[in-house]
Amino acid sequence: MNRETAEPRVAKIPGKRAREWVEYHTERAAPSTYVYDFVWDRTAPAEGPFCTDVDGNVLLDFTSHVGAAPLGYNNPLILDPMREFDLVDPLKIAGQDFYVSGGGSPENPDLPGPTGLMDRLLDITSQYGMDKVFLSNSGAEAVENAIKICYDHTKGKYGITTEGAFHGRTLGALSLNRSKSVYRRDYPEIPSVHTIPFCDDRHCEAETCSCGFFGGETTGLERMVGPGGFVDPEDVAYLILEPIQGEGGYRLPSEAFMDEVARVCETYDLTLVADEIQSGMGRTGEMWAADHYPIEPDVITAAKGLRVGATISRSDVFPEERGRISSTWGAGDVIASLQGALTIDAIHEHDLLHNATERGRQFVEYLSDADPEGVVDVRGKGLMLAVEFDTPERRDDVLQAAFERGLLTLACGRKALRILPPLDVTSREIDLGVSLLCEAIE
Repeated sequence: MNRETAEPRVAKIPGKRAREWVEYHTERAAPSTYVYDFVWDRTAPAEGPFCTDVDGNVLLDFTSHVGAAPLGYNNPLILDPMREFDLVDPLKIAGQDFYVSGGGSPENPDLPGPTGLMDRLLDITSQYGMDKVFLSNSGAEAVENAIKICYDHTKGKYGITTEGAFHGRTLGALSLNRSKSVYRRDYPEIPSVHTIPFCDDRHCEAETCSCGFFGGETTGLERMVGPGGFVDPEDVAYLILEPIQGEGGYRLPSEAFMDEVARVCETYDLTLVADEIQSGMGRTGEMWAADHYPIEPDVITAAKGLRVGATISRSDVFPEERGRISSTWGAGDVIASLQGALTIDAIHEHDLLHNATERGRQFVEYLSDADPEGVVDVRGKGLMLAVEFDTPERRDDVLQAAFERGLLTLACGRKALRILPPLDVTSREIDLGVSLLCEAIE
């Protein structure tokens, strides 16, 4: 496959072989959240955003596996350095009990592993004074460890989350979710988690803002923890938020909301956790979505594009006592750590933050100019993009019609499609994607 000339090519989707794979799989798998009867053939040609399914259809993947494949398929920026890697067994070690060397010296290993990945994470969080990393397996684990260290650090008993939030599917993380009810219904929860509005920039207009975040003295968050509030700031263990909401609908926060979060956290010394699992790793045109705003996170959680889970903070926040946090595989997944480190290197060396900004702007301008029927908003930062429709039904129909034309997208919120091209997506590929999307809408 030549990425420079590749185009989506669909005969019938899903085809006969895809239906066979899906039927065989679903007979054995517990019910989950599969969106399409799309079966990627990992032995067939694939590069960048282009991939091939088991029936030979070529698709343009603008999901990047929900951001977990930040450079798309078979990207040479990742694969070429990995070809030097002599595979050994085991490739996972008990990462909190043993260490692993990639050859060379700790400061200059031949190939970076968990230690090299942590080096890079501290470099890209230095603006927040972070000096310690705890690696785990997944985003949910990164969040679980974030709130654990906050409870330990502050001795507070209250957590604060936001309306529309999604932070993971493990029991502790579920307690912080405020998006779809199906995620939490009938499961036990961590007590004493309070909720504040997430004021988004599409619905905030000074004094008319129903969320109450317009820079007043006792609005929004400050109503809860400020003078006369019903929560003593000293009892707050953490405030957790996604700088840009993901599952909740790719909602961008208003300036007033982020200004108040920054001010109140500083005034009352609240410990702020930025959940960057979907928005981090260059997705928004900055390394972290928090970098766009005046907030100063005390803890950052990362995963997806990082290939492993990571809880990043300062020495004074992490517990000193050994064994308070631990994970068998997270810090010992040699291949995933190498992929994460190489991804960070590629973002720096190939100016992918700039590319994400420019290609995201191109997508928004192209689709906004086309002004397709039923689209009520096109928004995003960098390549974390959303197209919102007038009804959930139209959104779902467009998602299916795009799939049938060879374009993969994903739903989020009630009425939006999320668009997540690889960070090195080209201008030609954006044009292809928007054209396919417009055809699907029509």
